Amino acid sequence: MVSRVIPVDDFDLVIFGSTGDLARRKILPGLFRRFLSGQMPEGSRIIGAARSDIDADGYREMIRDAIAEFGGAEKRNKKALDAFLGQIEYVSIDALGDGGWQALAKLVRKDVIGAFYFSVAPSLFGALAERLQSHKIADANSRIVVEKPFGRDLGSAKELNATLAMHFDECQIYRIDHYLGKETVQNLMAVRFGNMLFEPLWNNHYVDHIQITVAETVGVGGRGGYYDKSGAMRDMVQNHLMQLLCLIAMEAPHQFDADAVRDEKLKVIRALQPLDPHHLVRGQYDAGPKTASYREDAENPRSHTESFIAMKAHIANWRWAGVPFYLRTGKRLKAQTSEIVVVFKDLGHSIFEGDEKRHRNILTIQLQPNEGMTLQVTIKEPGPGGMRLIDVPLDMTFADALGPDAEDVPDAYERLIMDVIRGNQTLFMRGDEVEAAWAWTDPIIEGWQARNDVPKHYDTGSAGPEDAMMLMHRDGRKWRELKG
Repeated sequence: MVSRVIPVDDFDLVIFGSTGDLARRKILPGLFRRFLSGQMPEGSRIIGAARSDIDADGYREMIRDAIAEFGGAEKRNKKALDAFLGQIEYVSIDALGDGGWQALAKLVRKDVIGAFYFSVAPSLFGALAERLQSHKIADANSRIVVEKPFGRDLGSAKELNATLAMHFDECQIYRIDHYLGKETVQNLMAVRFGNMLFEPLWNNHYVDHIQITVAETVGVGGRGGYYDKSGAMRDMVQNHLMQLLCLIAMEAPHQFDADAVRDEKLKVIRALQPLDPHHLVRGQYDAGPKTASYREDAENPRSHTESFIAMKAHIANWRWAGVPFYLRTGKRLKAQTSEIVVVFKDLGHSIFEGDEKRHRNILTIQLQPNEGMTLQVTIKEPGPGGMRLIDVPLDMTFADALGPDAEDVPDAYERLIMDVIRGNQTLFMRGDEVEAAWAWTDPIIEGWQARNDVPKHYDTGSAGPEDAMMLMHRDGRKWRELKG
């Protein structure tokens, strides 16, 4: 199998906040990989823009160091790296003033695709958008990329959307969620809508329940100040987990294009029932043998912010009525993993004498660390002695199934940035989608604040608070074991 690279037209990509952590870790190493694949044309340029008072040569050396630190095997290709750095410029710019904007205007060309990546705090989005227009740097064909958080509640999300809408049309705004760029997330749509095997079974007649897990082994670390004002609900559930829920539950769009897909995702969010307080568990990690507690990391000894959250949600429509969706995410857990587990109903009656175990087909979509899918099926145990049944996985780990080509699969940021250049918004959130997610999330947060709920403590390296286990046990179910 040979990976197929779809070329793009010449472009100028301006990265605001280009000396920051995200640019150094993800954006720039990812663009170098796209350059090596032949997807970044020779006539394209990357223009860094940040407060740092360095020149273009200094910025290129910073990128060289970043790729040496965060790049993969490709970083050893010195000749290609030199060529890549030759397509990079830099402007020292004042996001809230006029410094550097005239220099940027001279660099950005009008005869190529113009894209502007806002890798900065949301408080600067409005100022950047206004100056791109007032200095006539952006035009009707330009695209802007904005990073989360998209507000911290419905009111701020509406305000942010309104601010961007003053300067750019919705078709020009790309709200990026890197989870949607993962290969397995997109394969989820291919599995659902490209195979007769699954779609007829994808409903409440055959599905018992669905689990969505995003678990991390790290704590909040240096993000303690930010995270303590956010928490797991705002930082993960409202965006990442909500998007995964939409993709697993949505109806088939009439065609695979941006608005058709996002229309169906929006219907899922709007069909979510209000969350019962008894179907919610919040947690906060304690100190480990060599690690600090959440409150120590956040430098707030009285913090009631959750580093873990688990919930049981329901979607009020014909397809999913009665099927619980169990969502959980947390930090300092026993393994780092992101996965979706679709548990099908059991047969109800076994024809095999002596077989008392409940056998269920389970489809597991692994997003990280090892992208792939497994389907648990029931077979006869080999050997004599009668009909003994066992459950075994049919494994489609991408690294095994695709062989060497798996190494060429772009990571999430690479894919999404190239989609911006192509003008494809399918994997980006629309403004009404963001607002609908907050409209469901806000009452949950307001509810626990009104009740003065305190997060349950849990051990570092565990699967979370015991109450999260009970959330499933009360229903006669259990979480899938956390495995890296």
